[in-house]
Amino acid sequence: MITEEITIDAPSGAMNAHLARTEDNRRRPAVIVLEGIYGFDDEIKRITNQAAAAGYAAIAIDYLRGRDAKTVFNAQDVCADVAATRDWLDDQSFVQHGKIATWGFGYGGTAAFLASTLPGLAASIAFYEQSIARPIPGTSATALDEAGAAVRTPLLLVFGGHDEQIGPDEIATIRKRLSENNKTFEIQEYADVGHSFFREDLGTIATRQIADAWDRVQSFLRRSFA
Repeated sequence: MITEEITIDAPSGAMNAHLARTEDNRRRPAVIVLEGIYGFDDEIKRITNQAAAAGYAAIAIDYLRGRDAKTVFNAQDVCADVAATRDWLDDQSFVQHGKIATWGFGYGGTAAFLASTLPGLAASIAFYEQSIARPIPGTSATALDEAGAAVRTPLLLVFGGHDEQIGPDEIATIRKRLSENNKTFEIQEYADVGHSFFREDLGTIATRQIADAWDRVQSFLRRSFA
């Protein structure tokens, strides 16, 4: 596997990025990995490497640019950053043009949901995404308000039943609104885990749920890229 730290130019400024891909230079589908409240850390890079090991060209972008998601998260800027990354990937000889997905965690899940409105993406995956059915920090709008009717891609949305930040009423609202708008989506809830359960560096005991969620991600990507 080849891993490298690069910089991507975007309208909001340059972004640091972690790229991971196979050494054979074959054109492959790509996955954009989106950080959450923990930022551009070793764990988000580990997940990026995991996606690359499964056969994807994977790139994590520091769209928060080292700042706190609760204070700088802006829907338009987030979409512009993902669009810039999409365009960069489409220009690479090792990426299959138009076969690009997003995969985000926490606020990164919100970013993936918002970016599902962009053309040129094939799938969007959001793990324990915040501010989908409640206001984005600093605004009165939710991601459903901003993007719900305009979603273009299939969605895989994953939640923990013990998530202290996202309750069952919010998940029900997401399900209802997406259904009303005739969107293609899957919602997976793991009853016995909480927020950030997929992070291995938190000493999680959710090994079964992590394995199942990873299997679901791979299955969803295969179907979306077919």
